[in-house]
Amino acid sequence: MIKSLYIRVVLTFLVSVIAGTVISFFVTTWIFEEKLNENAQINLRNFGQDVVRIYKALPLRDADLFVSSMKQLDAYHIRIYEATGQFKSYGNLNGHKPAAVTTEQLNKVLNGGVVQDNPNGIAAILLGLPLQTEAGTKAIFLEMMTPPSASLVFKWALIFAACSLVAGSLLMLVASVFLVSPIKKLTIATRRIAAGDYNIKLNIKQEGELGTLARSFEEMMHDLQQLEQMRREFVANVSHEVQSPLTSISGYALVLKQDGLSDQERSRYLDVIIAEADRMSKMSDNLLKLSLLESQSQQLRPARFGLDEQIRRVIVALQPQWSARSISFELHLKSVPFMADYDLLSQVWTNVIGNSIKFSENGGVIAISMKQDNKNVTVRISDSGIGISPEDQKRIFERFFKADRSHSRQYSGSGMGLTIVKQIVSLHQGDIQVESELGRGTAFIVTLPKTAPTDS
Repeated sequence: MIKSLYIRVVLTFLVSVIAGTVISFFVTTWIFEEKLNENAQINLRNFGQDVVRIYKALPLRDADLFVSSMKQLDAYHIRIYEATGQFKSYGNLNGHKPAAVTTEQLNKVLNGGVVQDNPNGIAAILLGLPLQTEAGTKAIFLEMMTPPSASLVFKWALIFAACSLVAGSLLMLVASVFLVSPIKKLTIATRRIAAGDYNIKLNIKQEGELGTLARSFEEMMHDLQQLEQMRREFVANVSHEVQSPLTSISGYALVLKQDGLSDQERSRYLDVIIAEADRMSKMSDNLLKLSLLESQSQQLRPARFGLDEQIRRVIVALQPQWSARSISFELHLKSVPFMADYDLLSQVWTNVIGNSIKFSENGGVIAISMKQDNKNVTVRISDSGIGISPEDQKRIFERFFKADRSHSRQYSGSGMGLTIVKQIVSLHQGDIQVESELGRGTAFIVTLPKTAPTDS
């Protein structure tokens, strides 16, 4: 099997040129066959009539000698038949098999008729004429051995085919380099990408399929470059998030080995170790959950429930967090029958409301409202907290991103809560938007279809 595209292109062209030339030759021959035969008939008839006049003008013996020495016998073959069927032939056949003369044709010519037949194709014409001699009526049959017109056409076709093949091959060799060059560039670029180099400029300006392929390849490189950047940021963020609690655990564990610690200090250090270990455990759970959601291996388990009742249950579950800070809720919830994955959707409200509690001022108010139409339900959760800057609003759904990092110690978290929310909402074929202003609070608007998608 030929694997090189360059060789395939060249061979395909050569085969096409040869096949096209052969087909063109036969089509042209078929079109001009009648013209060629007509031309051959005229030449053969004129020569035959000249021979007939010779036999009329000269004695039979002299006429035979004259005809046998004619130069035209290089191109014509003559047979002179007696009434008995015997004949004399003039001219060299050169391996050519003369056309057969039937008894019917012979009798027709002896009776004064003319026979004209084309037994073997173009210009291969058999002509029979009556011949009046001093010995009586004979029949002369003439046949063209090397038809000039057909020979000329055949030679022209061979020269044309050879020139077409040579010229076409040279042009194709040049054109194939032009055609294959972009693919070679793509091959080199693929190897560089495999080596981790994404800063590649193809500079392929061709149109059509190759141009589309090149542009798609450049888009793929751009996406891979972004993906690589995200991967590096993810590794860096995970390392940072893991290193911080590990450092605390290691440091306090070393302190615990010291003598002379009071029970109160020992208890406080242990509490820090337990809190940091719990933080690492939650981060590990979130990473696993996010991995499942992003890999689409998470299957929805739709169930019918009251969406308003679910939100109220989440608020009750979070009571220790908001009651300790005197945060109140304003609820504008209507009874809405809903079909979705109960556990996943509960995670959405837990994360969003938990963020609102975390970033609200003590004594603040969190408002939750709900509205619906024929297809969707929209839940709006707004607080009067610190708000989010316009720049950070574009990235709050990214993994490990924490808005207003100057407060990262005051507001603990892994930065994956909203990423998980985004994935769960997308899994339900819904949408989540954020509206916020620094110092004036934040609102999350979650829009979900009333019926969970059947194919997750």
